[in-house]
Order: sequence, then structure tokens, then C-alpha cells
Amino acid sequence: MNIGILSTNPELYSTRRLVEEARNLGHEVLVVNPLQCYMNITSSSPTVHYKKRTLDQFDAIIPRIGASITFYGAAVLRQFEMMGVYSINGSISITRSRDKLRSAQILARKDVGLPITAFAHGTLHTKDLIEIVGGPPLVVKILEGTQGKGVVLAETQNAAESVIGAFRSLDANILIQEFIKEAKGTDIRCFVIGEKVVASMMRQAKEGEFRSNLHQGGSARLVKITPEERATAVKAAKVLGLRVAGVDLLRGKNGPKIMEVNSSPGLEGIETATKKNVSRMIIEYIEKNARPSSSRKVE
Repeated sequence: MNIGILSTNPELYSTRRLVEEARNLGHEVLVVNPLQCYMNITSSSPTVHYKKRTLDQFDAIIPRIGASITFYGAAVLRQFEMMGVYSINGSISITRSRDKLRSAQILARKDVGLPITAFAHGTLHTKDLIEIVGGPPLVVKILEGTQGKGVVLAETQNAAESVIGAFRSLDANILIQEFIKEAKGTDIRCFVIGEKVVASMMRQAKEGEFRSNLHQGGSARLVKITPEERATAVKAAKVLGLRVAGVDLLRGKNGPKIMEVNSSPGLEGIETATKKNVSRMIIEYIEKNARPSSSRKVE
């Protein structure tokens, strides 16, 4: 098969591993920077161009689109979809998962466990907003934040009011969520491929920090998840339409609570912590589900 990987940096661990495993399994693979693509948008013959060539050889696309380029990256991916190319994650699912508010609303509608969540922009009724999520401690998030950035823990009423007021002065849309104390600075990353959790790790925040993201200095180790956690992770990915996802959840006293569903989950942390070849599993999933170009039709 001919596989394209949309990535702005071919040297990133995740990109390198996917290239390596695709070639190990006998596939042709090309890393394409989506920001350097340009498109001919026509109903009769949609095309994607890259470095003065037309990209019409791919049987499948693996989108590794960073949050900062979601708009343009999704547009490029949509163009490949118009050409009938199979994508491991669809453009609609990616943009849906990147919108924290929209994804939370979709998950809540489908009865997927979430921390109590409120959404606001310019409200002056800060105390009422705090009461909605059960009072402090609580977590305040900027909608556009990623990898633990733009996330603040407010442990007291005064701190909560100050943080919300500060974000309001920045003209920012914010999510306010209950703080799951019993998680004790840990969360679980479940790596979902298809309708199966293929690997899972527990991430522990560093001393004095509540964010367990590895980018924030957290550590990770192999963890055995419960059947309920497994089912919740699979359902969360499915509800958002993602075939490959990193589902982050907290162990709450009333069951697992979804923190986030990542459409381009990093591979280094999960492969290092679990010793599983997740990259190969992704390529094998494509082998089973992507149609070869000779039988592909534009849909």
C-alpha cells in the first residue's frame, strides 16, 4: 500500500515510528507537511499538490495534525477524503475532538462520564458559576489550550474568582470543571484503535503539580484498567468518530471520568511505558480497513 503521513516534522518520534513500521510491513510511505500543500477544489477532479507534484498515489492517510494547525490541516485532509483516500481519522472527527466544548457536549449527550463542567465567556456571575461545579477546588481551562497549557487549579473560593476574572479580562472562552480529588494527580491514557484499547498507562503529576501531562514533567507507567474504564474509553472514541484516539480519564469515586479525547495521540509515552508496538498496530489496522487505490471510488 501507499501511505501518506500528514506531519509538519518528520523527526518527531510518532512520525518516525509510523514510517518505520509501515516500511517494515512492506508499504511505501511519504511524510507530507500539510502546511506546504495546496489544493485544486473542483467537483470533477479534486487534487492535492505538494512540492510541484500531485499527490494522487495514496491508499491511506495518517493525519498527525497539531492543534495549532487544525484548520488548515483538516482542510487538506478533507481534500484527500474528496479524492476517496482512506483516513485513519476523518476530518470531521478531528475538528470535533479539538473543540473541547463541542466534544464535552457530545460525550455528555451520549451519557459518557465527565467531571461536572460549566462553560462561560463574559459572565459577571462568577460565584454562581463556581457553585455549578460544586465549589472549589476546581479546574479552569482555556478552550484552546493543549498538553496541559492554559489549565489552572483553583483551590479556594478567592483563587477561583481571581482566575475566572483574569480569564474574563482576556476575553477568553473558558471551561470550569470539578476537581476529582480522589485521582490524586494521576490520570489514565487509554490508546484506542478501532473498538479496542490496545495499551494503557497511568500518568503521575510531578511533585507540586496537578497536571499529569508528560509535557508538564509527569511520569508514566503501565496500568491495568477495569472493564468499565475500557468500555468508557472505547465509547468515548466511538462517539466522537475516532478510529485511533488517546482517551484520558480519571478514576472518580463514581466511575471513570473523561478528561479529553486526543485525535493525534503521541506514541513515545505509551510505547515506552507499555513496551507495546502501538505504531505497528496502527499500520495493521490500516491494512485491514483501507481499500487499495485500484478499487477505490470517490465518495
